[in-house]
Amino acid sequence: MNPQTILLYDGSFDGFLCCVFMVYDQNIVDPVIRKESQTKNQLFTITEQVTTEESKAKRVWKGFRTKTTTAEQRDFFKAFLSEVKGVENTLLSYMKSTFNKKASTAIDFSNKDVLKINQVARMVGREKHRMEAFVRFQLTKDDMYVATVAPDFNVLPLIMHHFKDRYADQKWLIFDTKRSYGIYYDLVSVETITFENISGINTKAIKKSYNDTEIDFQKLWSVYYNNVNIKSRKNSKLHLQHVPKRYWKYLTEKNTI
Repeated sequence: MNPQTILLYDGSFDGFLCCVFMVYDQNIVDPVIRKESQTKNQLFTITEQVTTEESKAKRVWKGFRTKTTTAEQRDFFKAFLSEVKGVENTLLSYMKSTFNKKASTAIDFSNKDVLKINQVARMVGREKHRMEAFVRFQLTKDDMYVATVAPDFNVLPLIMHHFKDRYADQKWLIFDTKRSYGIYYDLVSVETITFENISGINTKAIKKSYNDTEIDFQKLWSVYYNNVNIKSRKNSKLHLQHVPKRYWKYLTEKNTI
């Protein structure tokens, strides 16, 4: 029995593409791709550490782009960001079938991998739109707008352009507390950042750094919201349908200072 090969990568999209490169370069027959954080000791397996190299990642992605449409490429990336268990292997299987097929503009939904990726991409897309709608910034004492989020999927790479275009005249930071990294806009470009002291990035810490005008604004907004809310027309079921409860923690009107 030939041992199964487990490829470990750093969790980045380029790292995943480098795993695909290794599969083809070394002709690995039955690979399993996992993040380094998901390492498990298993019998009858060979573990390979994959180094992320931009040049190799670009070669794989360039080849994939020549065989797919822009919509397929978007769905592929969204599916990767879903972090669904085993999604890397579904994506690898899809890439293999893509590289083997003749050029075609039609998307083959009879392929189980295509269908799975499409379904997952839709879920990630919904989370992206909800983050764009429900993220709320707070102005800090150093004149930077900060928001903390904990989305179901890793959607920060998908929302950065939306917030850069919408808030181009102010510095802002959106920090994903679930994944311990954020995106920061400095009035010129958006950068991905991490912090050594993750415990310091939380709601209580940010509230202590509020600008005085921010506190006044939040109180004013809460008063306004409570006064325009017509109790006789309250429809809790409809409200939850459009604003699920798990997003309430981001909304000023749902929280008090």
